[in-house]
Order: sequence, then C-alpha cells, then structure tokens
Amino acid sequence: MTTRTQTTLPETQRGPAERLLDVVLGGSAHLWHHRPGLNVSGTWEAAAHAHPQARARWPKVAPGLFVPAAVKLYGQLLELYRLNPTLMAHFASYALTQTDWRDLKVATCALMLVQGHAGLPVRDGQGAVAFHDDDFRAIGEAMVLHYVRRSTRMLTPKAVLRVAELLEVPEIARLNREAGFGDPASHKPPMGRWKSVARKWLAAREANLPMLQGLVKAGYKETLKKLARKAGYKPMSQGFFEVLGWKQKQADGGHRDVGLHGLTLVKRERFDGLSEAEICEWIELERLSYKEVVGRLPKDVGLTPAILATLLPSLSDRDLRLMTPTLEELGLMEEPSVKARWERAVSRATDQRSLNIAKNVRGEDLRRKLEEASDNAARHAVAQATADMDVRVMFLIDKSGSMEGAIEQSKEALSRILAGFPMDKLHVAAFDTMGTVLKPKAANRTAVQHMLADMKASGGTVHGAAVHALHRAGVRIPAEAKLVVMVVGDEAGEAGDQFAKAFHACGYTVAAMAMLVSVAGARGNTVRTGAAQLGVPFSEVSVGQFADPYQVPRVLQTLMDAPRMEGAHQSGWVDRVMSTPLLKVA
Repeated sequence: MTTRTQTTLPETQRGPAERLLDVVLGGSAHLWHHRPGLNVSGTWEAAAHAHPQARARWPKVAPGLFVPAAVKLYGQLLELYRLNPTLMAHFASYALTQTDWRDLKVATCALMLVQGHAGLPVRDGQGAVAFHDDDFRAIGEAMVLHYVRRSTRMLTPKAVLRVAELLEVPEIARLNREAGFGDPASHKPPMGRWKSVARKWLAAREANLPMLQGLVKAGYKETLKKLARKAGYKPMSQGFFEVLGWKQKQADGGHRDVGLHGLTLVKRERFDGLSEAEICEWIELERLSYKEVVGRLPKDVGLTPAILATLLPSLSDRDLRLMTPTLEELGLMEEPSVKARWERAVSRATDQRSLNIAKNVRGEDLRRKLEEASDNAARHAVAQATADMDVRVMFLIDKSGSMEGAIEQSKEALSRILAGFPMDKLHVAAFDTMGTVLKPKAANRTAVQHMLADMKASGGTVHGAAVHALHRAGVRIPAEAKLVVMVVGDEAGEAGDQFAKAFHACGYTVAAMAMLVSVAGARGNTVRTGAAQLGVPFSEVSVGQFADPYQVPRVLQTLMDAPRMEGAHQSGWVDRVMSTPLLKVA
C-alpha cells in the first residue's frame, strides 16, 4: 500500500474539515473481521489470500476487532472532536442516518457517549447556574436508541455491544483518560453513558416481546445475553428470560427476584431424528432463519439443497452474495427462482466484497456476475452523491516514467471505480508529455481492465496534456454541469499554475479536484497547487484504500460531492455533514 509522503496542508494548518475528510479518505473504517488475518504494519490482510512468505513474516490476528485500525480511527475522531465538537456531533448524526458505514457508526457512537460535553450546569461568578453546557452525550444515546422499522440505518444488537467492546480496549481507554473523559486514576475504562443507554435499549425490547422474539429469530440471542450481562440489566418480567431461553439462578447476595421460578424457557432443540422433509416443514411453520437452523441440523443430514432453498426467504441480499459458493456447490444456482433472487441481490450490492467471493466460485458466469456486483456498488455510490446535480468527471492518469512500479496499482484501483460512472459523463485520458484519450468498450470492470492493459510507464510528465487531449477529442462540459477532476499518479510534473492554465485555455470550469495518490518514488505538488490556483476544493486518497471492498463506495461518494454554491471553497461533502440535523433522544 502506498503511503502519503506529504499532506495537502502542513499539520498546523489542517483544520477540522480537512481532518474529517482524512477520516473517510485516509483510512479504512473496517474494524471487525470474521476471518483470521495478518497484521501487516498496522493493516489487516486476510490470511487465506496472503503469500506464504507474508504468513510467515507478519503476526497472526484472530477473527474479531483489529485493534490497530480501531485505535487509529478512534484517534482521528478524537482529534476532530478536539478541534470542533459541533462538527463531530453532526458527523455522528450523519454517519448513522445517511450511510451504511457500520463500524464507523460504532466508533462515532462510542466517542459521543464518553466525550466531555454532557449537559452539565455552568455557573457564574456567584455560583448560580448561568446555563447548561451542550449535551452531546445525548447524541450517542440517540444513536443507540434510534429505531426505524426495517431500516438498516440503525445500530444492531451486535453494534450496541461493540460500542462497549471498543471502549474497553486498553489503548482506547487510555486515549479517553488522556482527553479528560474519565478518572485518570481509575483502572476501569471510561464508559460514559453506555451502560445506562444499553439498559434503556434492552428495556424497550423487553416491553415489546415480539420485537425481542424477532431479534432472537435473527440470531442475536447470545448477543442479547452478553449485552444484558455487560450493562447489568435487571429485567422486569420472566418473559425476557423465557424468550432468550435463559435459565437463572440466585446470586450469592440473594438479591434476585425475577426469573428464578416457573420459567417456561423457549428452547431451540436440535433437529436430530427428523428427516429432511420434516426439517423443511419446521422451518416453514416457525419461519426460522438461517442462523437459527444451521446449528441444529443433524450431522447425517447437514445443509442440503432443499433445506437451504427453504431458508432463502430469511436471507438478506448481503447474505446471498456471501453464500454464492455454497449455493453453487449445492446446485441451487441452476434453479431459476433461486438464480433470479440472487441476481437481484447482486444488483443491489453496496460494497465490493463480491470481488473476494468471486475467487471461491468455479463457474465463469457466476464470477462475472459477482464482478458486476462490485460495479453496482460503485454505481450506487456515485448515483447517491450526484442525485441532485449534473456531474461530469475527468480522470487523468499519469503514465510517465516516474510511475514505474506504481502503474499496476493505479490500474487495479481504476478497475474498481471507473465502472461506477455513466459513460456519457465520464472522460478519461492518460498522459506523459502527450495526452491520450481512453474509452472503455463497456461500463464494467472487464472493459476498464482491457482499456488499461497496455498502459506502460515511460516519458516525462505534463498533466495539462491530458486536458488538451480531451478538448481536442471534442469533450465539452455543459454550463449547468459540475466538473470534478480526478488525477491518478504521483503529482510530480509541471508547475501547478501551468496545470490550472490548461483548464482555462480549454474553457473548462472545474468545481472540485481530487488526487488518487499512487507513488513509486518522490511525490510532487502539481495537482494541489493547480487546485489552489483554480480556487476549488481539493481532496486526496491513497489508491491503496481501494483494496478495501467496503472503502470504495465510501470514498467515491465523498469525492463526488462537488461544492454546493458558486465560489464555495469547502468540500460539498462537509457541507452535507454540517446540514445533517443532530440526533435527539425520542
């Protein structure tokens, strides 16, 4: 992965807006991994796909929270909070209600629950209460308690538990103590309002037993037990224990008075002794989910095509994409109804994890469609960011000699993102000292790879040559459209003012500019200086970020938010964050 050798601004001049963009563009917010991995200099990599030499060299990481990434992200959020608590509060509200960034929601919620603005009274010189401080901890509470039926934009039981697990990480507890969020002499991690809001969350579900039963059916039974234990929740009725199938015994202090006698436990018995047909009948009768069934199957039956077909209605689109190899192995992809349901799931992809899944399937048609899912995720991100405006995009790709050793990484990043753009609004040119216009044969990953296949690093570097090449090819940008320019390379080239002059000479009005940094040697400053000359917002991201399947849509959506008003210098995405209403506890 490339590293940035120079930032957009000196560290002392980087304000909260720049640091907020850094959170999204400069590092992955993917913290929990369900597979064994490797700690490669602070970056998580899947052990299964690593080279044997890498597996021998780098420390192994068990499935679960990858602490180095968690500490880095939390530290970035904490620094943003120190610079501008209000921006951090809006960002937390934005992350929950406007995005699908699951682990980032957990991290922002954790910070909001422990940070120092807790609505405490502020007294005047005579000791009287003059006013109360902002209560941003209430935003953390609202993030936990936010509920919209059938929505994916709220915290799951697992996410509520992960907030506590994150705050208990020793390195993060130390950061919170140093920030003044807890007793510096205490050995316990600062938890803020997590316990109290987790109890409220559990009480709301106990008061609505069908909701609690739905969570159990969705596979959260053990998570709910862990939540209750960690929060010290005291249920009001036996129904809570009965739904969870949770047998109770008296505590040593003898203080328990609920759930000790007469419990009718809802137990999930194994399907031992039942035939495949009988198991399918049970699934349909009780509307069981995949998670409920797999642990109860007899060894002599296992997961059969008929059982999995019966479970399909309970699987989400994401589950279906992840289970593609299993569906293929059981022959279910030959069933028209299953294939149609799977293809709908592929068309709705919001991340690019399907590229990893494609490595585990045998059929070429399935592999190609999984790659389409990756393209669909990029398309959805671009469409969401440009829904209220006409945006045209120029990709300028550096293929000069200084890119030797980095050009292949540039190609891989571009293959993941270019297919996300409508072809009639996308303009691509490569450059050394001469610009060459490139056109993919189709709007998909395969066509982009074919377009870039023969690109080799050689020659000098003139970014403006790509701009002039597009103009000679007849590219014109409508007056009402926003033009976003994305440059891929090491930024080493002509002076930035010369790059800016190329846009003026060709009659292009740039609305925003971004740098996808791919460095083999030294880094220049042509693009950021050109953006400053043009007076437009500038953002940058390492092409290495596009290796994370969850990061690609997030980065694209952020980069594509052009300024909202003429002459606005701040990123339109930051404007969008600040316009998000602060969450409130209902």
